Amino acid sequence: MSKRAKKKAELAAAQERARQSPSAPPRASRRWLVAIPTTLALVIAIVMLAFALRRHGEDVTTATGRGAAPPGPAPEGMVWVPAGAFSMGDTTGNFEDANPLHRVELDGFWIDRTEVTNAQFKKFVDATRYVTVAERPPDPRDFPGVPPEQLKDVQPGSIVFTPPPTDVPLDNFGQWWTYVPGANWRHPDGPGSTIDGKDNHPVVQVCWHDAAAYAKWAGKRLPTEAEWEYAARGGLDRARFAWGNELKPDNKWQANIWQGRFPAANSAEDGFARIAPVAQFPPNGYGLHDMAGNVWEWCADWYRPDYYAASPARNPPGPTDSLDPNEPGMPKRVQRGGSFLCSDGYCIRYLPAGRGKGDVASAASHVGFRCAK
Repeated sequence: MSKRAKKKAELAAAQERARQSPSAPPRASRRWLVAIPTTLALVIAIVMLAFALRRHGEDVTTATGRGAAPPGPAPEGMVWVPAGAFSMGDTTGNFEDANPLHRVELDGFWIDRTEVTNAQFKKFVDATRYVTVAERPPDPRDFPGVPPEQLKDVQPGSIVFTPPPTDVPLDNFGQWWTYVPGANWRHPDGPGSTIDGKDNHPVVQVCWHDAAAYAKWAGKRLPTEAEWEYAARGGLDRARFAWGNELKPDNKWQANIWQGRFPAANSAEDGFARIAPVAQFPPNGYGLHDMAGNVWEWCADWYRPDYYAASPARNPPGPTDSLDPNEPGMPKRVQRGGSFLCSDGYCIRYLPAGRGKGDVASAASHVGFRCAK
């Protein structure tokens, strides 16, 4: 494997690794109190209700600031997320880079109901003749310190998930990630694959630059990390999952994640062994689909593990620069939501608080995006 291939494999796998999560807490339940005629009883009822909501991790967000109501008709395929406040960060003890837990207040914004699909991205490419980074020869500027002549033999391509035939130790991600020449958004798993018949699948094999270019063409932008988490929670503040506190309410899977033995065998109990078409699972409280699992989603923010300690309380824009202590010289942007490769046995970053990161010029077969406005 070339140095570029190895580097791309390392990048793709790094965002999948996380500590194994504890078991999910019991599902939250609400008890609505009936009206009591006396003033004292009414006050007690309000206090008890607030306590119950906090106890179950479902603090109601408060519509304050600009954008409590949508400014006009919804743009096609977008959902209005009203202004409000929420607790951003980790409550599970699993994500060191999602601390400290802090209160964030946001203005209202539009966000895509689903991830951007192959059909939508194709319209962009057809209209602009845009060529994604994975389709271009390697740019020496992306590889400081590497002699340009060493890049001449590297064919355009990208990282592809290639499950091993048998169980393998989870400390060598090179056993399930491969740099494949010719892999790109039209051929997500390499030259022998196609997106024909998959118009409603999320586009993948797009790097941050590709996603930003699409968003600009569409008159949109990438969501900030705070916007993304707020939207993903769907009004359930501090809930464990995007849909509540139980992994499988009514014994039904709520997201496309890995079941079975990772990385060799996905039992596909949720109905999908690989990427699913968009909107195959119930929406969250804001009407958004696939805010957990399926494919990772690019955000606007640079990645820093220490940003939460200095993040402004209102409309945080993200840090002004990037720092990944594991690769301090490589600029990275935030990715959110996890992918179909996430599972409680290997990667739990499909939880709303989970943070991912990626080299801005690298794509992979499990990374896509959605837009905001």
